[in-house]
Amino acid sequence: MTLPAEVMSQMSHRMTTTTFTLEGFRVVETKGVVRGIMVRSRNIFGTIGASLQAIMGGNITLLTELCETTRLAAFNLMLEHARKAGANAVIGVRYDATEVLCYGTAVVVEPEK
Repeated sequence: MTLPAEVMSQMSHRMTTTTFTLEGFRVVETKGVVRGIMVRSRNIFGTIGASLQAIMGGNITLLTELCETTRLAAFNLMLEHARKAGANAVIGVRYDATEVLCYGTAVVVEPEK
């Protein structure tokens, strides 16, 4: 099934969900599991800064920021994998924090009638 470019271009953060349905749309084709994996490390200065924050206690903002940007990068890689598979949505999105892995099921959806 070939969908119009405007439907395929709908892939965005709003076309993803942790549930297995996307409100207002019906799944017409399942493309399979898609994922985005990202491994990052801090440079020496960031590592020293994070170590100093750890000594002081509380939220280690340098590592929190690294985790957040890595999570977003993994999410965007998953979306790209879904686009390449021919999907315009991803359902059942999950994260595995062992190595910032984002995965879900790539699907083609169309608006409900």
